[in-house]
Amino acid sequence: MTVAIHEVRSKRQLKRFMKFPFTLYKNHPYWIPPLLMDEWKTLDWDKNPAFKYCRVKYWLAEKDGRLVGRIAGIINERFIEASGNRYGRFGWLDFVDDREVSGALFQTMEDWAREQGMTAVHGPLGFTGLDREGMLIEGFDEMGTMATLYNYPYYPEHLEAMGYRKDLDSIEFEITTPERIPEKALQLEKYVLERNKLRLVEGKKNLYPYAKKMFELVNEGYSGQIYGFVELTKEEVDVYIKEYYGFLDADYVNFIIDEREELIAFGIAMPSLSRALQKSRGRLFPFGFIHLLLALKFPKHLDFLLVAVRSDYKAKGIPAILMTEITRNCQKNGIRTSETNPENETNSRMHAFWKYYPARQHKRRRFYIKTIS
Repeated sequence: MTVAIHEVRSKRQLKRFMKFPFTLYKNHPYWIPPLLMDEWKTLDWDKNPAFKYCRVKYWLAEKDGRLVGRIAGIINERFIEASGNRYGRFGWLDFVDDREVSGALFQTMEDWAREQGMTAVHGPLGFTGLDREGMLIEGFDEMGTMATLYNYPYYPEHLEAMGYRKDLDSIEFEITTPERIPEKALQLEKYVLERNKLRLVEGKKNLYPYAKKMFELVNEGYSGQIYGFVELTKEEVDVYIKEYYGFLDADYVNFIIDEREELIAFGIAMPSLSRALQKSRGRLFPFGFIHLLLALKFPKHLDFLLVAVRSDYKAKGIPAILMTEITRNCQKNGIRTSETNPENETNSRMHAFWKYYPARQHKRRRFYIKTIS
């Protein structure tokens, strides 16, 4: 039976689109479900500020009367304006191991992107650089995180068979909390703080005045450094602050300011919610919030989320300070391991830093691209 592709036009269809991975990955030991409440805010046309500058289509695939795949096509006008590349992007990609299904999904998405004047498509990408992105190509037997995607090993095989090629890889590390902070890291922290007249902001209440400055650093530091990143708008920044800032734990957040009290760097990590999201199946209610609260209160693992350094301080050892401070609190709170965020494979300076810690590079993700004009 042939594959039928349906464009998502209603909220009811959007719910089917959102929930399809929960069937595809049911009881999978390494897949981490998104928090459904957050996923809805991202995908809903009426809730996500990115729809003001993005043209978006969602499609579902059916075969033999059952749902077998999904894909989103996104044209980010701000990315096109900033990069000069008329690239569409694909995301929210999931499908069964059937070449007919994946072929029909991608053909539909590519035809639409071509009609919109695009010369290529790349991904997996979201609306902004803070959405989950990148296709897993190594580390299929490793636990995922709430900030990253998981996919079956057959996904990259399907893409490469359709003519998609590597554009860039990102890699991730698992850091084991050391019994002692490396002496070199301690010396570097003291030297950098004193030489540059910097200090750490202490106490959660003292972090709030720097919330918007933090995202200014994200826009400055991530442009050109994070694949497909576009600067966040004021409206998007306001949403992120409102939705997530209150969940930050001061033990795992470090802001560094200069002598004029200007924010020059920050690092944010949080207790891993991976197991809790699996137990709650991505739902807060009726009892999912209990699993999440327990994970936040009694953490054993940590996820790094955001790190940014002002451009004039990037070569001054600032990441060492951020890591040293978080490590102190990991030791104090009994955190066993930490997961880094995906880092571009070209970011040799950051990769070299992990050699001072018990670390292993355990995952790799790929951004694919295909010319369609």
